[in-house]
Amino acid sequence: MDTKPWRDRVHLEDELLEQLQQQVSESAARRAEALEEGVAELGSVYAVAKDLGKSWNAVDKAIKKQRPAEPGPDTTA
Repeated sequence: MDTKPWRDRVHLEDELLEQLQQQVSESAARRAEALEEGVAELGSVYAVAKDLGKSWNAVDKAIKKQRPAEPGPDTTA
């Protein structure tokens, strides 16, 4: 059996984890976009959650997590 050295295997797994994390991030963004379309169609986060059999809080968080952060008040003045 030809087994790669452990350092090489760790390096390969690190690369795979990085790729998977990128895919998860992209999937979450696409999911949030679809949820937002559902809100536009059904009229509320609650209606989307009910239709999907999920809590409104989970749907709301999934959408908000993908939105760019809004700037807070300027406190430097």
